[in-house]
Amino acid sequence: MTALMPIGDFARVTHLSVKALRHYHDVGLLEPATVDPATGYRFYATAQVPVALAIRRFRDLDLPIDQVRAVLDASDPAARNQIILRHLARMENQLEQTQLAVSSLRSLLEGSPADPAIEVRAVGATAALAIRETVDWDDTESWLAEAQAELNAALPDPGARAGPDGALYPRDYFEAHRGELVAFVPVHGAFAVPAGVDCSEIPAARLAVMIHEGPFDTLDQTYGELGTFVVERGIGTNGPIREHYLVTETANPSELRTEVGWPIVTPSADSTAPPPTV
Repeated sequence: MTALMPIGDFARVTHLSVKALRHYHDVGLLEPATVDPATGYRFYATAQVPVALAIRRFRDLDLPIDQVRAVLDASDPAARNQIILRHLARMENQLEQTQLAVSSLRSLLEGSPADPAIEVRAVGATAALAIRETVDWDDTESWLAEAQAELNAALPDPGARAGPDGALYPRDYFEAHRGELVAFVPVHGAFAVPAGVDCSEIPAARLAVMIHEGPFDTLDQTYGELGTFVVERGIGTNGPIREHYLVTETANPSELRTEVGWPIVTPSADSTAPPPTV
């Protein structure tokens, strides 16, 4: 048997506040069974309690109201479940990002090693397949994954590769969070490539190099240590920072390894620049 109850009683039964119930009515998510035309008082049916409880659970999971509505309206259980599963996947990703941020902050609070492992290295020019594109900061990781996949598909055979995948990041990219990035794969010689991929040359450079172990989300810590090393010695120079992706295929993000190379001056014979440091 279904009975009606005023909004206050319905709030007590469902643990949804009166304010929330009024909002859900206004947006068409949970309408009262009846509204008194004289007083405007809202009355809910006992049959609406399970729906209200489901709404409360979904909102506790931060499912947007439009998606809650889609779940409630879905006649196909498979379609309904897909909406819920997609949202749970987003929540799991957010949880992973939060855990990484907590771990990173804990590392900062604990302090970094007094002498980070940094090497000063001269690298020669190398032939490479490259893709250049102006990219926004927040789109970098997805763009890089797509560009590297395209570059690897353009290799005629595995033997054409001359080194790990890499990318160049210019100064203005860090200043404006937007800039022309270059994804590249070092190769032996030149050969025909598809449209959108260039046979290019990565220029020679002198670099301060540090290995980052872990996910890209904590890469800023390595940049912080490496940049501090360069600035304190007054050896920085213009030119793109280059990254080489040494380990990318792993199920454990902590096993990822990225080599970061910061451009530095080439010392002259009478220079006071420091010797290579390891």
